[in-house]
Amino acid sequence: MKISSVKQMRAMDRQAGKKLGVSEEILMENAGQASFQVLSRECGRAGRRYVIFCGNGNNGGDGLVVARHILSGGGIPLVFLVGDPARFRGAAKTNMEIIEKLPVEVVRVKNVAALRSTVLHSDGIVDALFGTGLDRKVSGIYQEAIELINASGRPVLSLDIPSGVNGETGQVMGTAVRADHTVAFGLPKIGNMLYPGCGLCGRLHVCHLSFPPTLYDDDAIMVETNGFIPLPPRERTAHKGKMGDVLFIAGAAGYFGAPYFAAMSFLKAGGGYSRLAAPWSMTPFLATRGSEIVFVPQAETTEGSLSLKNKEALLALAGQVDMVVIGPGLSLADETQGLIRELAAEIEKPLLIDGDGITALAGEPQLIRNRRAPTVLTPHPGEMSRITGKPVSVIERKRIEILQETAADLHAFIVLKGARSLIGTPERRVFINLSGNPGMATAGAGDVLTGTIAAMSGLGLPLEEAVRKGVFIHGFSGDLAAADKGEDGITAQDILNYLPYALKQDREGLEEALAERYEGPAIV
Repeated sequence: MKISSVKQMRAMDRQAGKKLGVSEEILMENAGQASFQVLSRECGRAGRRYVIFCGNGNNGGDGLVVARHILSGGGIPLVFLVGDPARFRGAAKTNMEIIEKLPVEVVRVKNVAALRSTVLHSDGIVDALFGTGLDRKVSGIYQEAIELINASGRPVLSLDIPSGVNGETGQVMGTAVRADHTVAFGLPKIGNMLYPGCGLCGRLHVCHLSFPPTLYDDDAIMVETNGFIPLPPRERTAHKGKMGDVLFIAGAAGYFGAPYFAAMSFLKAGGGYSRLAAPWSMTPFLATRGSEIVFVPQAETTEGSLSLKNKEALLALAGQVDMVVIGPGLSLADETQGLIRELAAEIEKPLLIDGDGITALAGEPQLIRNRRAPTVLTPHPGEMSRITGKPVSVIERKRIEILQETAADLHAFIVLKGARSLIGTPERRVFINLSGNPGMATAGAGDVLTGTIAAMSGLGLPLEEAVRKGVFIHGFSGDLAAADKGEDGITAQDILNYLPYALKQDREGLEEALAERYEGPAIV
């Protein structure tokens, strides 16, 4: 499903009116009616008492439509106007005029504390205070209203986005409503899909507002959810050479987990031939954990990291494989960092760069930009900060914008890891991944991701699809581990162990609850 910015949605609204004749009144009616359908299905209608908190803008107008439908459906609506009703314009003003003619109690809120008893005795709350255009910190009576909603313990339906969440970024503007359900209008906004905003939406629904698909599925909308990609069939005549041959350049003294997890996850996710070039002194220890890996022991520095003298042999070996992964646990030793830079510039196969490999190249982005073969980067926000020179705080606020700029500039596929990992392409497309859980915030999880992405390429997916599928399968494996063990205490080994089960379920069909979650917002 496509995900729009606030600016893009406003353009769609204008286009619907000017070119299609779908007036603002129709759009507001569709939004309110869809929201009432969700409210009715989840909380009931006849005889149910609902309070509707309405702000001054069109979001408040949507709330007035919901109030009218509650009344029509046999429920009892009570409208709390927070702000000045004289500021309503257009369709919102029209709906205010209609409400005034109906047996609906409308209270202009001046003292939020006085509403507490009424709110606590309601059957549910409709949040229509702010829409997606909020760009300032919530304060005053609006803050008090949101705090009352959150403290009420009543079911909450937010219209378009929980009030207090920035529609462009998902950031909380001081305070925000915690909703049980949210109905996004037209398309989900970026703020509905990224944390912390998406964590406040509850179950997310979407109403296309009678927009035609040419509007809400336009190629000009570059952000979308990471939808299902079928795995290629595993041929009966397959052999290890046909399922991907990948060279992992990884490991240094003190970093035994990273090379093992990267190389072994490739095999556990379906890859065929996993070669690990690690310092020679580490190889015997690594072999006790992953005897299925083909080890290529390398000369090492006095610090126990890969020596620059390995360069020619590694380039020769890289020329024989399908893909090269470089970076997991390589260390920040100067000589090894220099080796990484020289290898990245000269390897002519698809190259996946992670961890210490990203650090080595962050200061010389032209080495990535000038590569002729495809490049994949898998940074966490700190590594993305090194690549871009922007503070982590800025990256967290502008994840999609910065990802698009960087992927286009470096001509690379970039997986920006984190809650709701993002996959960026050189064409500025961004895919929001919906699998995964907080338990995966553990050492080594990123190394499992690199091997999983490489395995998807080995199975035969084109590189963009391999990156997307690898991110999904990695998160899915973590979700299976969490379902069995709980989120606390999941390790990279757990994610690794569940990879075969993730692929099995992916091929056979997901359980209903997971399929619903990964499909994204439900269409009303």
